[in-house]
Amino acid sequence: RTGYGDLRPSLERFVAEREWHVFHDAKNLSMALAVEAAELMEHFQWVRSDELPAHTADPAKRIAIGEELSDVLCFALAMCNVLELDISAAIESITFWMR
Repeated sequence: RTGYGDLRPSLERFVAEREWHVFHDAKNLSMALAVEAAELMEHFQWVRSDELPAHTADPAKRIAIGEELSDVLCFALAMCNVLELDISAAIESITFWMR
């Protein structure tokens, strides 16, 4: 498995290889993140709560949901790269108050 610390540089290489830096600013990445989140929500639209266990147990649906969720995560990590934001520190500061 790949850890979080390995994902950011991996994503940075992926973006650089495609010369996407020109498109990757906070505004565009936040918009892309919202679009991908909406695509993730489509997998659950009109599914009743009592249907969720069967819905999410379907192997094909799990793959599709995982792909959309990974898109959300990749855009979030790309935004962290652009903003030079340490998301681990941000999460820790939030969870400190949740204890």
